[in-house]
Amino acid sequence: EDHVIIQAEFYLKPEESAEFMFDFDGDEIFHVDMGKKETVWRLPEFGNFASFEAQGALANMAVMKANLDIMIKRSNNTPNTN
Repeated sequence: EDHVIIQAEFYLKPEESAEFMFDFDGDEIFHVDMGKKETVWRLPEFGNFASFEAQGALANMAVMKANLDIMIKRSNNTPNTN
């Protein structure tokens, strides 16, 4: 039987919000609380046999933010004024 592991990363502007999570067969394994800068296991038992350094996700978010800023500048983006 096939299984799927997904690592999802999102960085949104202008809200300046981000998400980093791992998923196995449609069930969240963990996500990183960006405010607290810590890994949050969906089931605490997962943390007994695996680990993930939240700093890695925070570093990824910094790169994603920088890349998004470059893409916005290069696309002649005009902010929406709703």
